Amino acid sequence: MRLIALLALPLAACTATAADRAAIADQAAGLQRELTGLTPGATTSCLPITRQSQTKAYGDTIVYVVSRGLKYTTRTGGGCERIGRGDAFITRSVLGRTCRGDIATTFDPVARFQTGSCSFGDFTEYRRR
Repeated sequence: MRLIALLALPLAACTATAADRAAIADQAAGLQRELTGLTPGATTSCLPITRQSQTKAYGDTIVYVVSRGLKYTTRTGGGCERIGRGDAFITRSVLGRTCRGDIATTFDPVARFQTGSCSFGDFTEYRRR
């Protein structure tokens, strides 16, 4: 009986609460609003840094806003969600562009410490047609 209880404990810890499910739904709705009126296009492994202007986070998805009619999204493994709450977003690149697999960090500008990190996936272009 103890073995069953010990095996069930990790499963219970991974179960999403109602608040977690509501937060995920809010993030999905925010991402949908962000991309409303835009059509998905090509997927690329790198994004030129000069094309990035504003960065937003919706859960584990990051949106690079180039203009109202051009945005790029990338999925991360999670860890950079705090840019949605005002943390600074720091990327490092040696090639002058942000690429799949590059690692970014988030930084609390008030408390002055690192708050998270994430790795980029492929970038999908969204354009107004």
